[in-house]
Amino acid sequence: MAKILIVDDSETLREHVKSVLKGASHEVIEAENGIVGLAQLKNSAGIQLILCDVNMPEMDGITMCSKVFEDVEFKKIPIFMLTTESSPELKERGKSYGVKAWVTKPFKEEVLLSAIKKVLNL
Repeated sequence: MAKILIVDDSETLREHVKSVLKGASHEVIEAENGIVGLAQLKNSAGIQLILCDVNMPEMDGITMCSKVFEDVEFKKIPIFMLTTESSPELKERGKSYGVKAWVTKPFKEEVLLSAIKKVLNL
């Protein structure tokens, strides 16, 4: 299926999302903040989708998205924000950096998997 990068400072959430994604035959790479997420993106060839939280230490998700969007090599990788944040201003900022979907925690597993299939044409 797809190689997906999960970027979230909550290890519990990463484990849950990883379990859901692996159950759907996806390969998963993890990062605990935007800095590590960018490093994983550069060091793990073939990432097809990024699932990213907004609020994280070191580098937040919106900043990470802006850096991904600025990089020609990674600009076309779809990004889903997976977060408790839902303000229209944050969503608009995310959209300006190429965020394709905004999924609010807690999320429904089937909705997330369906959105991934749709965006990646699986």
